[in-house]
Amino acid sequence: MAELMVGATKRARPAGAGFDPVFRILCFAAATTLLTAIAGVLISLLIGGEPAFAKFGLRFFTSTVWNPVTDEYGGAGPIVGTLITAALALLLALPLAFGVAVFLTEFCPRPLRRPIGVAVELLAGVPSIVYGMWGLFVLAPLFAKYVEIPIMGLAPPGSIWETILSGVPNGSGLIAASIILAIMILPYIAATLRELFLTVPARVRESAYGVGCTSLEVVWSVTLPYVRKSAIGAVMLGLGRALGETMAVTFVIGNSHGFPTGIFDSGSTIASTIANEFAEATSDMHTSALLALGFVLFLITFAVLAMARALLGRKDPV
Repeated sequence: MAELMVGATKRARPAGAGFDPVFRILCFAAATTLLTAIAGVLISLLIGGEPAFAKFGLRFFTSTVWNPVTDEYGGAGPIVGTLITAALALLLALPLAFGVAVFLTEFCPRPLRRPIGVAVELLAGVPSIVYGMWGLFVLAPLFAKYVEIPIMGLAPPGSIWETILSGVPNGSGLIAASIILAIMILPYIAATLRELFLTVPARVRESAYGVGCTSLEVVWSVTLPYVRKSAIGAVMLGLGRALGETMAVTFVIGNSHGFPTGIFDSGSTIASTIANEFAEATSDMHTSALLALGFVLFLITFAVLAMARALLGRKDPV
């Protein structure tokens, strides 16, 4: 009897069990290859940017002087511009993306849900250079004519508002770049939030409606808490795209290395600075300064992802 049980156990062994150790090794190799590549990029940027860090020290992060003629480089302007444009883009895109996702899952007629959802997803596939050209040739002139010039004209001379609203009214600047970035990241966030909202069980939402909740109460008290942690990941996905965007921002930000003095002033980002000057970096120090900016952008992105991970890992209060 015992021999029959042993034989049955041996025959029950899955046919592909012999490949399982190989499969584990392949998965481990894929993960380690990815980590090795990321570490290699980080180390390469650090080694390449080390001469600039060694020469300028803390001044690299506080100075706005960027002069290839004298080999003086300060990355404060691009660093601040990166943070401002990404934050403003997220501030503009998040409410719109949330509204689009809620409309598609709660209010949109069923025959239109799929076409509109596909259209939103297709917007994410538009090349960034197309957004940049549209921003330069269409948005910038309209923004200057109908927004910048009228608003700047309302500022009393010599007042604090004149300083806040300062800038060259040509349609290019931090605000225009932030609007372009917001349009670019909106489809990513909206499509991801829509898929997350669809994961909420229908019986949960129907139960909330059954006890008399309004649509707003269902979304705010049922849907959002159900997908809260995943929604943070969707927002950080959009923020990461905004931090690293290059061509679209380069077209409309104005590419000025100084600190912006007003909301309509021009500026630059780390990515736009590297894209504009890497091909023309003739000196070793110029190249090192650009690599140092790349290293700083890597750290900023890593900090954003670490913050997102901390928020996702935080336990909900009892």
